[in-house]
Amino acid sequence: MKIGVIGSGYVGLVVGACLAESGNDVISADIDEDKVARLQRGEIPIYEPGLEPLIRSNLEAGRLRYATDVADTVRASDIIFIAVGTPPEEDGSADLRHVLSVARSIGEAMDGEKIVITKSTVPVGTAEKVREAIEAVAQHPVHVCSNPEFLKEGAAVDDFMKPDRVVLGVDSEYAAEVLTDLYSPFVRTGASILIMDVPSAEITKYAANAMLATRISFMNAIAGLCERAGADIDAVRRGIGSDGRIGPSFLFPGAGYGGSCFPKDVKALARTMEDVGADASILHAVESVNDRQKRVLIDRLVSELGEDLSGHTVAVWGLAFKPNTDDMREAPSLVTIDGLLDRGARVVAHDPVAVDEARRVLGDRVEYVDNYYDALGGASALAIHTEWHPYRRPDFERIRSEMSRPLIVDGRNLWDPAAMAERGFEYWCIGRPHTPAAR
Repeated sequence: MKIGVIGSGYVGLVVGACLAESGNDVISADIDEDKVARLQRGEIPIYEPGLEPLIRSNLEAGRLRYATDVADTVRASDIIFIAVGTPPEEDGSADLRHVLSVARSIGEAMDGEKIVITKSTVPVGTAEKVREAIEAVAQHPVHVCSNPEFLKEGAAVDDFMKPDRVVLGVDSEYAAEVLTDLYSPFVRTGASILIMDVPSAEITKYAANAMLATRISFMNAIAGLCERAGADIDAVRRGIGSDGRIGPSFLFPGAGYGGSCFPKDVKALARTMEDVGADASILHAVESVNDRQKRVLIDRLVSELGEDLSGHTVAVWGLAFKPNTDDMREAPSLVTIDGLLDRGARVVAHDPVAVDEARRVLGDRVEYVDNYYDALGGASALAIHTEWHPYRRPDFERIRSEMSRPLIVDGRNLWDPAAMAERGFEYWCIGRPHTPAAR
């Protein structure tokens, strides 16, 4: 099939590369000329495991190319994905200006019947707005569908190539048949293709992300109870996760969720619910818990080191909001680091892939090191924000010898508190009893 993808951000890059890998001819269009030139050379602007070799191999095979001319892309394609950004407005609603601008461009360029798919995460009712924008200027029939993405950063290629489900909101039998055929190579192992009306598909994406965010905030709230009651959140997690009605996924407590999806989508869904008169109080509670949870590490550091942190060095391991990505959007590490800097601390940070992005966000207020042990010299404390694999089995003797005080505040519960006490650390984690260092 001849596929056009408008937008070469995170979603557009993955969608284009994976559809090309399954044998389609794909053109990915973006108005950023420098970005397109770099992509044509196989230079990928984001860190996502497996994506760069996939793009390079399909460029070489001629199944994938990048372009700046949206009109040519539309005319050369039978199916067109809209994959541009939908940043949040000040009130939390999704900004649809880019989506609707692309829709108008598609309508102006159409030279025949097309299937247009909103791949961007958009609120319910957006497909109808896209249809109106296209039909206001188009001379040919159009099918406007919703195909929300469920890609996890750090595993997006696998998620697309081996989905647990494909959701298709369609407006015609014709669109359903074509899109089912398009996705058939990806569901041969039994994953479901769920055909539904367009509004239901639009809501499904937001509801899925809000449900996952709710599980995280719920567990963080229970972790707070465990700390105060002397219980262990890890035991509680295993106890409730073994219930088949609940399951084990997204039950790990931590320093709050971040990234490009959960914060934005929870806000946007709450705003949509309020706009139609539905009760959004549960989502506001999810946000409130998460906002408080992002302060857990800085609050613990202040309680141990004092409000004035002048003269203190604090090491930070992990900057990205999760492993296997360089995404710093809404990262909990930013709350901790800003709190440390505001109180006069020197911050020395390490992350395997997110340092360049961190420099863009934080500038030179933070010192960055290439080796995570190099962040520890003379540190009064170590704060852990991202559960990168190298951090899981470190040299504890080296950590203790490098630091001026063996204090660790762990936002990802990497280690056992009793074992850390035996190793001589003051170890604080989320929802587990604090064990003083063995003397």
